[in-house]
Formats: sequence, structure tokens, C-alpha cells
Amino acid sequence: MPQDAEAACHVLRRSITECCAKDHHDEPAILEAWLKNKTPENVRTWFERAGSFPIIAELEGAIVGVALMSAKGEVALCYLVPEARFVGAGKALLSAIEVEAVRRGLDSLHLESTLTARPFYLRNGFEALGEPAVAFGVTAFPMQKRLAMVQNGRNDG
Repeated sequence: MPQDAEAACHVLRRSITECCAKDHHDEPAILEAWLKNKTPENVRTWFERAGSFPIIAELEGAIVGVALMSAKGEVALCYLVPEARFVGAGKALLSAIEVEAVRRGLDSLHLESTLTARPFYLRNGFEALGEPAVAFGVTAFPMQKRLAMVQNGRNDG
């Protein structure tokens, strides 16, 4: 997976630049601040961090999506290139994260959503969790999803 860091970084940067205009309003200073840490080196470090769960989505051999869950169940990344939106790739990434979270015994996932991604997370079972916060000119919406825990053939969630 670390070998995919450069392609994953490209996905992050395209997604933020091209899909998240509602969030950065095409303001160069906001966009620059948001993209500043989206480097191949940082992505590689995030992928290699102990307990992290990185996953990519491919279409015809090209990386078109990237997601990352932390050891504590934070969905730190879930981004797609524009042409991979609304075809199930994001849902597949999120589903893989949920499966891994349940496998690890986590009872919930949490994240900070952009305005752009908020409807996606709401459609996929996440709920608002507290008040939005603004960082670097972008509003972040805290969200959480309780996970159904399946043990011994019964649903405990």
C-alpha cells in the first residue's frame, strides 16, 4: 500500500480541487491551506502509521479513490476523483472500512465531513455529532456511525 501513496495523493488533490468547491469556494488561500499536507510523503506516512487501515479503489487499473481509518475508528480520508463519484466506489471504500472496524471490535466510526461529502455520509448511516467547526476556512461537520456488532451469529447492534 505505501507504494500507492503517490497515486493516492493525486486522488486527494484532484478530489479536493475539483469536487469540493462548495467548501473552498475556489479561494486560493483556502485551497492552498487544505492541500498543503497532501504530499506523497505524508500519504505514505499515514498509510504506514501503526493501526491505520488504508484502502484504495481502482477502475481499469487506475487508482480512483482512497480511504483511511485510524486505529481509533476515525475515517481520516475518503476521497474520489470526479469521474468515480456516484458509481458506488465511495460506498465500497466506506463498506470496507466498516467491515475492518467491526473485525477490530470497534463499536462506531467517527469523522469530520466537508459540506460536499455530508450528504454521502448521511445516506450511509452517519449522524451529526456536535457543532460544526471551521479550520483553514473550511467547515467540518463532526459525524458518527454506530456499527452493528455481529458475534456468534447474532446482531448485537
